[in-house]
Amino acid sequence: MSISSNSIVLEGHRNFRLRLILATLSGKSVKIIKIRSNDLNPGLKDHEVSFLRLLESVTNGSHIEISYTGTTIIYRPGIIIGGEVTHNCPHSKPVGYFIQPMLMLAPFSKKKFSIVFKGITNAGDETGVDAIKWGLLPIMEKFGVRDCLLHVLKRGSLPEGGGEVHLLCNSLIPTPLTIHAIDIPKFSVIRGVAYCTRVSPSIANRMIDAARDVLKPTGCEVNITADVWRGENSGKSPGFGITLVAESKKGWRLVVENVGQAKSLPEDLGELTALQLMTEITQSGAIGRYQLIISLIFMVIGKEDIGRINIHKSEVDDHLIYALRDIKEIFGSEAFLAQDEEDPDFMILSLKGSGFTNVSKKVA
Repeated sequence: MSISSNSIVLEGHRNFRLRLILATLSGKSVKIIKIRSNDLNPGLKDHEVSFLRLLESVTNGSHIEISYTGTTIIYRPGIIIGGEVTHNCPHSKPVGYFIQPMLMLAPFSKKKFSIVFKGITNAGDETGVDAIKWGLLPIMEKFGVRDCLLHVLKRGSLPEGGGEVHLLCNSLIPTPLTIHAIDIPKFSVIRGVAYCTRVSPSIANRMIDAARDVLKPTGCEVNITADVWRGENSGKSPGFGITLVAESKKGWRLVVENVGQAKSLPEDLGELTALQLMTEITQSGAIGRYQLIISLIFMVIGKEDIGRINIHKSEVDDHLIYALRDIKEIFGSEAFLAQDEEDPDFMILSLKGSGFTNVSKKVA
């Protein structure tokens, strides 16, 4: 990686959305080269092009150049303006793929964000709308973003979709708060939602019963609701899934979700998700895997102060390392990892804020 012609040059398609979000927040131009250059189908995929269109619609003055082969892109960011947008998501990715990065931009916009996303609401390869609602929005509250809502207007299961989700962010802040989450939370309540579209309502209850059987010995209060969708609001395809959330008294949450595949049984899905939640509780600090990247973004654009979060050693994986590299490349902030003195299985991740201020709001 090098810097040429005032653009930060990055390589490959990994962390595509994160790099563009970091560039937008920092105001720095990026050039991403060798995007799937060795693949049989080189260049940008349809969902990445769709994301670029979305980014263009919520910013003013952004300039995007894509090479003839689609393997190189130059992005010069403009000002985040937000406003009312309707975005049709391709069926290759669920709406969560597009909502997640928008959560990182929405609080630092000129106008309030009001985006309606149309497409698939839950899929196994990306964060679903329930996990965003239960897991990411509460984390944003910790950083001072208090009024951000996600409404599921229609459910849309794989493969045809037909779902609609409304993201509304009324909280415009100049700078995120500095976070110090170094204590491992004790979880007292397990909540969740089991949904189904265009199938028998009993499927949701079967998932709930299976999950409750696994979670009963924990001694936690278990409250899982059935979310049955019928008629026009249930999308175009049959499907089901379950999202479970462990919640502490101080408002920290860990999320696990699964979507039913072809020939999978609701009981197996409920049991698997409950077991995964237990694993997630054991192998997470204050911040879970789902929430780690958004936490790092808010930490790096915070005040010039050092924020700290407690993470489990198993959370230090390729995904985290690549994200920290991109943060260092674009913002120049380097994370420091130190072993927790009280428990060798946990680490304290420290990251200094860059002193970001909401330029878009000043212009308003």
